Amino acid sequence: MHKVTSMLRQCVRKGKLAPPVPLGLRSQPQCARGYGVLPPARDAEEKAMLDRMLRVDHAGEYGANRIYAGQMAVLGRTTTGPLIQHMWDQEKRHLAKFNEILADHRVRPTMLLPLWNISGYLLGASTALLGKEAAMACTVAVEESISEHYNSQIRALMEEDPDRYTELLQIIKEFRDEEMEHHDTGLEQNAESAPGYWLLKNAIQLGCKAAIYVSERV
Repeated sequence: MHKVTSMLRQCVRKGKLAPPVPLGLRSQPQCARGYGVLPPARDAEEKAMLDRMLRVDHAGEYGANRIYAGQMAVLGRTTTGPLIQHMWDQEKRHLAKFNEILADHRVRPTMLLPLWNISGYLLGASTALLGKEAAMACTVAVEESISEHYNSQIRALMEEDPDRYTELLQIIKEFRDEEMEHHDTGLEQNAESAPGYWLLKNAIQLGCKAAIYVSERV
């Protein structure tokens, strides 16, 4: 073993081998273009567009987390609890990612988070109190709204410059797909059999559209 070590040291001294790099100094994988999720804004217009987009996405994921928290408070100990918890865990991951992006790029979250905190929880808990089907109807309505909003963002970024926004597009597409899984799960769990399903769904989606509109701007 001593001979092998001596030979390796000689190779390093002669330039045949690169010296080992200490773990703390090893470079971390980076995007080949030198930036992460967002490219440096070209101008104030692009900065404003991306800020609005990230602000509303963060608000949507925050609200979804509060809805699932309310549902779990009511249905957490039932047979539906593990399914709701699974969807909530995915939403937690979405929110954590947007928290990270907002912090990294100094994007201000919406000032309405305290409102979404309370209203989201109340929506989740109140629909859960009406039964599992009503809770799933709420899930269908919310996740359909979020998925449609993500699709509109994907279209906008694709039209703008898909190569420039590769990382952001990848994140939004991934989250959109998981939101659609939640939507489909709600339908599989008999959401449409909830009393007044269409009225409930349309009312919730109207609220979602209003929340999206104001969260982009405030």
